[in-house]
Amino acid sequence: MEVKEARAALEALLFASGTPISAEKLAQALKLDKETVCKVAQNLADELDARQSGLCVVRLGEEYQLCSRTEHAEAIRRALEIRRNTPLSQAAMEVLAVVAYNQPVTKAFVEQVRGVDCSGVVGSLCAKGLLEEKGRLELPGRPLLYGTTPDFLRCFGFSSLDELPPLPDRQEGLGGEEAMKAEQTDG
Repeated sequence: MEVKEARAALEALLFASGTPISAEKLAQALKLDKETVCKVAQNLADELDARQSGLCVVRLGEEYQLCSRTEHAEAIRRALEIRRNTPLSQAAMEVLAVVAYNQPVTKAFVEQVRGVDCSGVVGSLCAKGLLEEKGRLELPGRPLLYGTTPDFLRCFGFSSLDELPPLPDRQEGLGGEEAMKAEQTDG
């Protein structure tokens, strides 16, 4: 299969899927190796960028998806009469941050970090598809473990969790008196 034909077939597959599809599955469908599929996907992404297409190829870890560009979101909303999603609350953003950096975690861990009940927020984030159950902890009561989803990556513009910004040093976030106490205990 020549590059032009592979690129067109990949574009058709991504369009028809509508959801992220793994490079491995794409390789099987196109009868190509995974490395070639990744190169063809990058080639397609570059082509769409070069011609300023309304579409773009989004890489989510080992998966690819064809998406509309964010700058056209308002026109798409108007045309399809899609109601605007309400922005995430500060509490939701905090819960997402705790889970993203520490996953998989229990609700109790998130509550311990935040110092408040998080049941409603965790339930809401699961309903929005940003968090999901990742199993159970082998402790009495077998609490649920939560982690982020591919939708979380897509919504925040990451292709993998490795792209999360680094956490600031512990002492940078402390106020003057707290930082002095931390230095005294360190020295």
